[in-house]
Amino acid sequence: MVVNPEISALAALVLTIGAEMIHSRRITNIAILSFGPSSLPSSWARIAPATRCMAVALAMWGLTTLLTIEPKIHKAKAVDADEIRHIVIVLDVSPSMKIKDAGEDGTRTRRKRAFELMESFFKRVRVEQMRLSLIAVYNGAKPVVVDTKDAEVVRNFLDGMDMYTAFEAGKTHLFDGLDLATEISSQWRQDSTTIVLLSDGDTVPSVGIPKMPRSVNGILVIGVGNPIKGTFLDGQNSKQDASTLRQIALRLNGTYHDGNVKHIPSETISSLVSVEEKNALEKMTRREYALVAIGTSALILAALPFILNFFGTKWRVGIHSKLQSNK
Repeated sequence: MVVNPEISALAALVLTIGAEMIHSRRITNIAILSFGPSSLPSSWARIAPATRCMAVALAMWGLTTLLTIEPKIHKAKAVDADEIRHIVIVLDVSPSMKIKDAGEDGTRTRRKRAFELMESFFKRVRVEQMRLSLIAVYNGAKPVVVDTKDAEVVRNFLDGMDMYTAFEAGKTHLFDGLDLATEISSQWRQDSTTIVLLSDGDTVPSVGIPKMPRSVNGILVIGVGNPIKGTFLDGQNSKQDASTLRQIALRLNGTYHDGNVKHIPSETISSLVSVEEKNALEKMTRREYALVAIGTSALILAALPFILNFFGTKWRVGIHSKLQSNK
């Protein structure tokens, strides 16, 4: 037997309305005892019968919905091939990224700040739509992860794993990372790739920027580290070279963001990738709506008698008799 929740709720509403009408007729003769000489409750209390009817109907809809819907099975959301976005993260892992001058209070390392920025990025995009790659850069470039669905793997590498030890000491060859990013992304479809470059810009050459393939249609250059006050490292004053990073972004037709204090704006992210924009109501399932309906109706039916008892009428037994005797 198939039960329709909407029809069940309508039937419950009709029956409850009938019951309220019978109840109203039966209490007419004793209304003066409850409501005083006027035999009428407070004006707002007159909606109580309608409220009870709606609450019963709501409860019936919720209960029959829970009885009729199929058991919830968690399935990974399918993503069409045309919807897949490739995100290539080019991360500067040079020793200068371990300097503690990043964040609002200037107590976090530049590398840690880079992780926080990407963590915020992941929380605001449809991760299931992403295919992630990570390239480590120091005096060369090495692919760490290539085109994975597992964002957790990328998070683990971003979160403080020392990768500079895989390179020989030297100057930062940031463009080697961009070269490798273009090589990896060249095989993907047109306009499907975003490159995110995270660096302090320290000791980066001003020439040698590679040409991006047709697959790349978005580039975000993020600077970390204090851009004003430097810290001495190996005899050099190391600070975020915002000017160089801004020039890189400009020449790549991309966007520069100083991430040392502020997170990446949502407008910037949405211009590069699809952002998760569903609100709480859009995310709710029919089962969750049914549970909300049952909870709401139960609360109304439980609270209404107490509310009517204390606020349903201004008449109080004994108060008016005392006023009459005083006169």
